[in-house]
Amino acid sequence: MKRSVFALLLSAAGAMAFSSTALSETPVKIGIVQATSGGSAALYGLMQKNGAELAIDEINASGKLGDYKLVGIHQDDAGDRGQSVNIFQRLINQEKIAVILGPTLATSAFAADPLAQKAGVPVIASSNTAPGITDMGEYIFRTSPPESMVFPGVLAYVKKKYSPKTAAQIYGIDDTLMKSAYAVHKKALESEGIKIVATETFQKGDVDYSAQLTKIKAASPDILVIGGLAEETANIVRQARQLGIPPSTGILGANAAISNKLAELAGAAADGFTVGSGWFIQYDSPKNKAFVAAYRKKYNSDPDNFAAQAYTSVYIVADAVKRAGGVSDLKKLRDAIAATKDLEANNGSFSFDAHREPAVTPKVLVMKGGKFILATD
Repeated sequence: MKRSVFALLLSAAGAMAFSSTALSETPVKIGIVQATSGGSAALYGLMQKNGAELAIDEINASGKLGDYKLVGIHQDDAGDRGQSVNIFQRLINQEKIAVILGPTLATSAFAADPLAQKAGVPVIASSNTAPGITDMGEYIFRTSPPESMVFPGVLAYVKKKYSPKTAAQIYGIDDTLMKSAYAVHKKALESEGIKIVATETFQKGDVDYSAQLTKIKAASPDILVIGGLAEETANIVRQARQLGIPPSTGILGANAAISNKLAELAGAAADGFTVGSGWFIQYDSPKNKAFVAAYRKKYNSDPDNFAAQAYTSVYIVADAVKRAGGVSDLKKLRDAIAATKDLEANNGSFSFDAHREPAVTPKVLVMKGGKFILATD
């Protein structure tokens, strides 16, 4: 009888201790608004969701935040701006999240981010590269370098490699990001004195680009610049080579074209495809090596730059939570995020500039043998 009573007391004490521990944890709710369905958007959204959730698991396991525990709340907006708006409203008004990571597409960001700005909830984008993202307000940040930051370096590399005098452009006319990428590319080409001899467009859902590429081939450009998402770009690259646009014509893409799926979709035609990025998998730092190894172990695949940028975003949030002393004051949290400087990250170190843009040095990547590698020649 005494033993039974003693056992019950021990059990009750254990339950009370567990309850006390559980109650002492303060959740930090992070809304992860990433498209994991919806066509091309899912190529980016899934990678970002993976990167963010990996970072959340690591930070919670480390105990570095003490009694604070990161809680990721993923919502799939399917790359649809209307769904993005509804999800932001739900996360802000019902879930009372502390910060939002996303959304996947810039088109969605321009529709939904103003809601967070008005509510005073920080947003960190890790795939929005269109101009004007951070102009929406002081609560809007991004870890993804804008197209205007990465493309000049790509063009400088291509000038050395191909010595182009003429260029053709093809871009998605019904996508905010691609229209803005087109404008960035056009301005850069013109500033370098490269004559644009053909300009073609396409729409979401197109799979046959032969008409546009036939016209481009007839113009005999030295380089072809594509303003498209990864799936669209892969199809254009493959069809361009099939139609006889030669390897001597270099093909350049937008930062949004970077995806591990590009080589799979374009095949050998993707060799030599050139893009700019704020991160690359071979970056030689302990933090990056640990990230790549952990990602491969958890997901049995390689991360891409969008996974890396989402991963960094969570570490930025965790660091800011620690410096802000929690999330009870979101203005204080916002200020701590803005003050992020020289944070150890998978691309070396990370800081935000005065406009809440990533203060990083973009790299030029070239597709070779089915992998994006750092351009060195």
